[in-house]
Amino acid sequence: MQAAPNLSDYRPTENLARAETMPARWYTEPEFLALEAEKIFYKTWQPVGRLEDVMRVGDYFSCEVLDQPLVIVRNREGDLRAFYNVCPHRAAVVAQGRGNRNSLQCKYHGWTYDLDGKLLRAPEFEGVENWKAEAVCLKPVRVEAWGPWVFVNLDSTADPMSATYADIEKEIAASGFNLEEMRLVERRDYLIDCNWKVYVDNYLEGYHLPIAHPGLFRELDYDQYRVETHRLYSKQYAPIRDVEAGDVRDRRYVRSGEAEEDALYYWVFPNVMLNVYLDNASINIIIPVGHDKTLTIFEWYFEAPGTGEGWESMQQIIAFSDEIQQEDIELCEWVQKGLKSKAYDRGRFSATRENGVHHFQTLVHEFLTKD
Repeated sequence: MQAAPNLSDYRPTENLARAETMPARWYTEPEFLALEAEKIFYKTWQPVGRLEDVMRVGDYFSCEVLDQPLVIVRNREGDLRAFYNVCPHRAAVVAQGRGNRNSLQCKYHGWTYDLDGKLLRAPEFEGVENWKAEAVCLKPVRVEAWGPWVFVNLDSTADPMSATYADIEKEIAASGFNLEEMRLVERRDYLIDCNWKVYVDNYLEGYHLPIAHPGLFRELDYDQYRVETHRLYSKQYAPIRDVEAGDVRDRRYVRSGEAEEDALYYWVFPNVMLNVYLDNASINIIIPVGHDKTLTIFEWYFEAPGTGEGWESMQQIIAFSDEIQQEDIELCEWVQKGLKSKAYDRGRFSATRENGVHHFQTLVHEFLTKD
């Protein structure tokens, strides 16, 4: 059994001007990932799929939260249900992929469950003592829909999604964006050679924009860029810069002048990033697949996806987003290598630009040190 990591070398301070970053070993030692799974990922709301895939009675899809296999299904009453995708008999899965079924059946020995997880049939199990079929069921998991996505939480005592997402939803609606009407256009998966926290750190500050993202820097009013932190999320104010004479052709977005913000960026602890623009939105889900390897899932959503010029515009937006992602991948992989260096242990924060990173690292410490 892997030993728990020593957490005594990092005690974050609230004073950003005096704060130090997490020690390098919090990013490089494999022991941290198991603790992060138990205390962070299994206790927070995790996006696992799209609502459009479970709209009809009997629709289902299998998914995972790190190493925990799950199945999402629409029951006969029309309610979303989620279960561990584990048969109580011998731990085989009861669903694979996605589709529509009247029941869920283990492909190992044929044990069959209804859409509420209750056992319907256990072949050739007569004569087994101290066992009752009516007491057997799939273990349930909390599930909620938000926007076009399905979220789960493995912690039965956790607050509902609304405790964090209600304010975000109100702000998005007040700015004139309509997530409910947006439809998936494309998904891309990026496997990055860095710790998942390195990628989150990078997302949560605009300090690197002038140097690392020249294309994005042209779009945004960097002087007005700021991060507002809340209990379990942060919001990045990144207003699109007003167009000056002669530079329209060099710009991806043109300021609308109709809303307070033309772009909204949210990060929700620990690993969900939501980017909302004038005519599209993207979700970015950060999944650790090893202590030094991260899967970053990008999904792009558009309102009323079209053809012709509309389709060309969507492809340009996706290509622009991919360009920024490739720049970030290079940065994060550089940082991961640097964190292993004997020359580095911890750093300091820009009091002007890195309060979002400090907020995230403080939350990581809080969750990992909870009893």
